[in-house]
Amino acid sequence: MPHVIRIHKYGGPEVMEWEEVQLGQPGPGEALIRQTAVGLNFTDVYSRSGLYPGQLPMGLGSEAAGVVEAVGAGVTDLKKGDRVAYGNAPIGSYAEARLIPAHRLLKLPDAIPDVKAAAMMLKGLTVQYLIRQTYKVKKGDTILCHAAAGGVGLILCQWAKHLGATVIGTVGSDDKAALAKAHGCDHPIVYTREDFAKRIAEITGGQKLPVVYDSIGKDTFTKSLDCLAPFGLMVSFGNASGPVENVNLGILAAKGSLYLTRPTLNTYAAKRENLVAMGKELFDVVLSGAVKIEVNQTFPLKEAARAHRDLEGRKTTGSTVFTV
Repeated sequence: MPHVIRIHKYGGPEVMEWEEVQLGQPGPGEALIRQTAVGLNFTDVYSRSGLYPGQLPMGLGSEAAGVVEAVGAGVTDLKKGDRVAYGNAPIGSYAEARLIPAHRLLKLPDAIPDVKAAAMMLKGLTVQYLIRQTYKVKKGDTILCHAAAGGVGLILCQWAKHLGATVIGTVGSDDKAALAKAHGCDHPIVYTREDFAKRIAEITGGQKLPVVYDSIGKDTFTKSLDCLAPFGLMVSFGNASGPVENVNLGILAAKGSLYLTRPTLNTYAAKRENLVAMGKELFDVVLSGAVKIEVNQTFPLKEAARAHRDLEGRKTTGSTVFTV
């Protein structure tokens, strides 16, 4: 029988358990997939810790790649043997095999290998909606991306640079600064020794920015607002340092009639046609070479706890993938 990782209580990496499961045949609208590679994301930490609670016991993970083993009634656009990937599906990708709603799966182009696909689906689709929908980055824009050397950050820096933007990114070390710079970040800022708001004012000649992409949360939220020009957009899409709480909306007025949004991939990709269009744009930009997917760490799926410790300890760069 295939194995999955489940949690029966919230907590640290030690709560993840390696368990056998019995999978039946796919029901109507479902597909059974044998997974070959699974992506690691910070949202998995939120689920494991209880910040994003679910129904216990529960699986973890939101993206993976694999091969279709069988399809249920009503599934007409997939067949056994198709290579597929997903980044917007019910939680539970930490698995050797799983049943999944077929409408959440995207067929993989032949030129994209499974490990790369598992590293790019959730993160790449996230970047797609962030810079192509939430705020449409255009030539001449100067933007800020926090955690620029992370999985989302490296994709965002490259894609935004491809669109003609000047990219500023915050990172935690000189090594990460070099990595971000090699992937399209024009001005990496080591936040552990530089005040990023002051540095951005210098870079922009006091003009500041039209948009900030912030996946860090409470540690960067207020200072990120200081980086925005009047009518600028604060895009808060993660909580690596903890959730942003007790915000007085009057601060948006005081700092220049700012806009604030807390978007999610689930909303942007809720409709099948939107998901397919987003996936096509992501595949195209990767296949063109404009965006390179960096898988800098791999772990056996059974060792997911070790990977979580490294991720939370800021020891990882780019994407991390579990091999199955």
